[in-house]
Amino acid sequence: MNGQNDQRIVFVSGLSGSGKTTAMAALEDLSFYCVDGLPVQLVPQFLDLCTTASSRIDKIALALDTREKHFLERFPEAVEDLRAGGAKVEVIFLDCSNDVLERRYRETRRVHPLSPGGSVLEGIERERSLLDRVVRMADVSVDTTALNVHQLKDTVVSYVSGGANRQTVVNVISFGYRHGTPASVELLFDVRFLPNPYFEETLRQGTGLQPKVASYVLKSERGAEFFKRLDHFIDFLLPFYDQEGKAYLTIGVGCTGGVHRSVAIAEAIATRLREGDREVNVAHRDVERPL
Repeated sequence: MNGQNDQRIVFVSGLSGSGKTTAMAALEDLSFYCVDGLPVQLVPQFLDLCTTASSRIDKIALALDTREKHFLERFPEAVEDLRAGGAKVEVIFLDCSNDVLERRYRETRRVHPLSPGGSVLEGIERERSLLDRVVRMADVSVDTTALNVHQLKDTVVSYVSGGANRQTVVNVISFGYRHGTPASVELLFDVRFLPNPYFEETLRQGTGLQPKVASYVLKSERGAEFFKRLDHFIDFLLPFYDQEGKAYLTIGVGCTGGVHRSVAIAEAIATRLREGDREVNVAHRDVERPL
């Protein structure tokens, strides 16, 4: 492959349904020449064509599909060869929790590509296992669980435009343990030891989004002491994530049902971080589930 020492090549990979189409749209807006589903064995020839085109193409984005037969076995070698040839190569990996991916497939009524005749979850788990090596190769991994399309686009643009050293954006997810633990969480806090509004008749039908329920959790002696220590701990950790250039940090907060205590604590974390001008996304996975 000749003349590629000044090419910038961004590979976009990730779980099916995690937002690759949105990420590629963001790259296209940045004037990258975008190609989806190109077989790995054809990448060298394609890049050679880009260098010899009448209007040379130096910014290229390639979205890779795990259904492509030789993807997993040839991709690491292809990246190493390109870097050895002097090209600037970056790998963006898009991750997402299993439950959110399941919901996206259910809402769109699509069949998972790796489980056309089985359950969506089986396909997700199979793909997650297959992509383990790609995850470890990634220059940046973006958890799209709590992101809308605009936030995902902003994240990709920020990274590719050189904004990876900005402050880490924090995703806070509340959930109920009875409904399962979110898969893509870096920090996980179990708050089932806090006073439970469920056992108070006047609070049971409320949620942690309501001031009287949140006050019951946070202003109790145990709740106040816990949150003070949690606040200090998160303040201690975040600068290290900033220094590492991590785009997103996902914090999970769980209680029994995901309606009262975890919601109140998640909202308190978000409020505290926003007071320090930190960008925060909050998702309450189970708040609308029946008690």
